[in-house]
Amino acid sequence: MERHFKCTACGKCCQGWLPLSIEDALTHADRFPLFMMWSPVRPGGKSYDLTAELGLTFEPKKRKRAALRITPFSYIPSSIPCPALLPDGKCGVHETKPQRCKTMPLSGARAEDDQTDLMIPKPGWECDISTDAPLVYRDKTVIERSEFTAERSALKADSPVLKAYGDFMLAGNPKLRQEVTKMALNPRGGHVIVNFSTLTPRLPQVDMFSFAAQQFPVMRAFAELTAGEGSMTKEHKRYRACADEYQRMLDSQS
Repeated sequence: MERHFKCTACGKCCQGWLPLSIEDALTHADRFPLFMMWSPVRPGGKSYDLTAELGLTFEPKKRKRAALRITPFSYIPSSIPCPALLPDGKCGVHETKPQRCKTMPLSGARAEDDQTDLMIPKPGWECDISTDAPLVYRDKTVIERSEFTAERSALKADSPVLKAYGDFMLAGNPKLRQEVTKMALNPRGGHVIVNFSTLTPRLPQVDMFSFAAQQFPVMRAFAELTAGEGSMTKEHKRYRACADEYQRMLDSQS
């Protein structure tokens, strides 16, 4: 089976959650509302082996070991465009845009033989998937590999840091472990979201106060954007809580 794909810069995919490498998250800390996503994958699930390799495995209530992907990400409601998206549908940070965006529609976080569905545009997307578009995938093999390989390499580079962070958090936070276990046992799966500030102490290159100064206005802006929007109550509460956290941190410095 062959899949062709060409981006038409319609901007329709530039909305909602955006998984990031640690480097991309820090690079765009003044733009994206950053959080950490914990995503369990049950044995037999898609890309289980890769998830276990890049992330953690744990035993939910004496069941078979689940794999756990831990991902920095930009937490934006699905109906809100990326802050870097220009009115003409093009990227305002094209030269420094996250690797996740460069690799689209492929994903380095998924096994190479598990990419087919990613090249089927969602309703409303204007991607070119005609045979006139470049051939990107054939017989479960990625054809043009540069961006796919770059994303996989970034994930591998992040893996030791995220594994250590994950072990630390699961060992010291019973509530988090309970929530992750609940998701692992849910046949429909799901995600657990925690503040990015839980990761920053494990990043020696990060100055906590500088990071807070970057994230505070972002969280405040998104709290204002989602205020009064019933469908975004959960997101609004997270933004507001994070803005308060970063404000307290900045106040403590003065």
